[in-house]
Amino acid sequence: MAGGAPGTDDEVMDSSHATDLRVSDIEREPVIERLQEAYAEGRLEHAEFDMRMHLAMTARTRGELAGVLYDLAPAPVPPGSPKRGPALPGDGTWDGPPPTGEDRMLAAVAHAIGYPTLFVGPLIMMLLSGKRSAYVRRHAVEALNFQLTVLLITIVTFGVGGMLYAITWIVAGIAAVIALTGKSFRYPWILRLVK
Repeated sequence: MAGGAPGTDDEVMDSSHATDLRVSDIEREPVIERLQEAYAEGRLEHAEFDMRMHLAMTARTRGELAGVLYDLAPAPVPPGSPKRGPALPGDGTWDGPPPTGEDRMLAAVAHAIGYPTLFVGPLIMMLLSGKRSAYVRRHAVEALNFQLTVLLITIVTFGVGGMLYAITWIVAGIAAVIALTGKSFRYPWILRLVK
């Protein structure tokens, strides 16, 4: 029989190959976030956290990546909280109450205000409007972390990284548009210094 019947060796062979598939950076992000949470919860010592972060960043297959979290429980979810949506850039769902039109506009401003003010504008948005709305705070924190990452790269590279600012305008513009739609947005490959 072609394809094999359920429970046959063909099906077992197909499922065993799933761990051999190559991983992408998007698949690594939730694992890295879970490691950071476990470290903050006190489940990992510093040396083990460093080792597991290195393993997560260098994992080539899904099996290797899954091994990084083998003995860690999933992140605790408070009772009564809604289920979290995916944390993919531009495709994340907002897991809180539906944002108002004003919340969506302020969240978009938190991303766009980084153009002229670098990290200062998102920081002010986080401190002022973030107290009133969790949706605005989440977007302001993302924008702040993004701007801080680009600033640190510019400082470390003695100004050469300043060329990144041309790209940041495009990415921040995309984030602002997504904020207007009522979805979450996560910048890829940034340092998450502020939570």
